[in-house]
Amino acid sequence: MAAQFQFVMRSGPNTGKIYPLEATEIVIGRDASNGVAINDAEISRKHAKLNLHGSAYVIQDLGSTNGSFVNGQRITGTQVLNPGDTVSFGENIVLIYEVAQDPNATVISSAQAPKTVAPIRRPSPAPAPAYSGQVPAGPVAAAPAPVKKSGSKVVIIIIVAIIVCLILACIAAFVWVDADKSGARWCMFPFSIIGQMLGAVCP
Repeated sequence: MAAQFQFVMRSGPNTGKIYPLEATEIVIGRDASNGVAINDAEISRKHAKLNLHGSAYVIQDLGSTNGSFVNGQRITGTQVLNPGDTVSFGENIVLIYEVAQDPNATVISSAQAPKTVAPIRRPSPAPAPAYSGQVPAGPVAAAPAPVKKSGSKVVIIIIVAIIVCLILACIAAFVWVDADKSGARWCMFPFSIIGQMLGAVCP
């Protein structure tokens, strides 16, 4: 059967070597006849055993001298392996338990890659017509000019209104002062200045 899982040697005599796990029962050890053969003095001839249970492998130590470890913990019975687990034998041999990659899946994905590139390139010319459609929008940019003019008109109207109010206020003040028959109001500041100019006599 095709290998679903694999060991990758992180530390040991063959660092980086991949051991495909293809059988339902695999013996690990120094003996060359083992499913996973590792020629190192720290590993026993028949060190540990893998058994496939459902979709996962279970590891069991076979009474080795230096022991078997999963994620740093020595196993005394059986231990289910999960992808990413670190399996160690002795002190120097370290294997990583991984999901085996399907080379056919890689070929299919690489073959489909160019097909996905073509549709991405086609929409790129589309923005050109969009610019031509936006050309009439150019005169709209001149719209703010009338807004500025109307703003200046509002300022002029406000200034004129203030001047008119001041004139009316002055007229009202003079009417109020002149309404006093005794002429005492003409002696109040600032009307006293105008009163003196008109010949009024203030105490």
